[in-house]
Amino acid sequence: MLKLAVIGCGNRGRDTYGRLLLSMKDRVRVVAIAEPRADRREAMAKEHEVPAERVFCLGEELLAQEKMADAVLVCTQDQDHVTEAVRAMRRGYDVLMEKPISASLEELHSLLQVQKETGKRVVVCHVLRYTPFFRKLKETIDSGVLGDIMTVQAMENVGWWHMAHSYVRGNWRREDETTPMILAKCCHDLDYLVWLCSRQCERVSSFGSLTLFREDRAPEGAALRCMDGCRVKDECPYDCEKIYLDYPVTGYRAGNRGWPLHVLTLDINEENIRSALQEGPYGRCVYHCDNDVVDHQMVQMEMEGGAVLTLNMTGCTAKTGRTLSICGTMGEIRADMDAEIIEITPFGKSTEIVDVTKLADDFSGHGGGDKVMLAAFLDLLEGRGVHPGLTTLEASVESHLIGIAAEMSRKNCGQAVEISSIRQ
Repeated sequence: MLKLAVIGCGNRGRDTYGRLLLSMKDRVRVVAIAEPRADRREAMAKEHEVPAERVFCLGEELLAQEKMADAVLVCTQDQDHVTEAVRAMRRGYDVLMEKPISASLEELHSLLQVQKETGKRVVVCHVLRYTPFFRKLKETIDSGVLGDIMTVQAMENVGWWHMAHSYVRGNWRREDETTPMILAKCCHDLDYLVWLCSRQCERVSSFGSLTLFREDRAPEGAALRCMDGCRVKDECPYDCEKIYLDYPVTGYRAGNRGWPLHVLTLDINEENIRSALQEGPYGRCVYHCDNDVVDHQMVQMEMEGGAVLTLNMTGCTAKTGRTLSICGTMGEIRADMDAEIIEITPFGKSTEIVDVTKLADDFSGHGGGDKVMLAAFLDLLEGRGVHPGLTTLEASVESHLIGIAAEMSRKNCGQAVEISSIRQ
């Protein structure tokens, strides 16, 4: 029976991985946790029957103890990922760490160094690699049916309400408190692009900015908080009551009882949601927050061998999900993750339409990726083999270098950055 310690009992640590681990009791147990918020700490301790002496406020306190598990899940806020992972490796733990790793070159290189020194295994949670959608794309490209990859156009459709929830009102709104948007949201995309193409990136350029969600774009009559007499409330799609109570995708009255509502309150009911909106960050006007991350950005990448990749990220889309156009010397793929459809067209032949919903039974949690990734990590710990999508620390650092280079370019009028200049 494997034993795990979890540092960070928030949306990923408790609500996602914690609940998945409860469904895997035949092979794993959570034996220690650390979380600064008392309500979440107590809830997870109760759910996993963790004894009081192994329940800690801080990861530092947990990792100061003698080793008590086989591995540690690092599910803290972005700025603490490296610190906790380094402590865990030096205490003798293997690590599953949430993404992004860090926006700091120094931290990336130091983490790689500590892994080499300790010999511990580190897996980064790039969960999209484990989805049926991206596994099918990888299988198709590797089969050679497209020939050599020439161009890829990838679109990260953040979605208007998701942008407002996570990157304007929420935890990832400020670069100095987390990471830039291109890493906080798009390190998934940068990772799968490198993985699909099986090539390293040579140079990067990028453009983008924060254009919409600013004080100077606030409509006349907008209040600082949606529920404080806002005069444009009726016509504003970003009104917090619309998003969290009425919108069919996210609203409580529409039947939603999961994310993003459990970010607002552990006990999901209308009274608690209203209280959170009246008092907390998710009730603020989207034009009067303290956010500074971009709301749209384009990244252009030139890969080894000359392939050119473009990633467009925008918070102003009606739907969420990823869409891709992959063009090779012998064929083309058009793919829509939200629709779960992949169209494969070898030149001169008929198009094959793949219904991704027929490739698996469970599409919950990042398109089915969360559960598969967690099971793959347990397989690794048990010596059952390495999943073909398993994201090593070295591979993840490569995609993070692209994100860091993109920010360097964006802040320097789009001037191209050579990856070799920042790769150690």
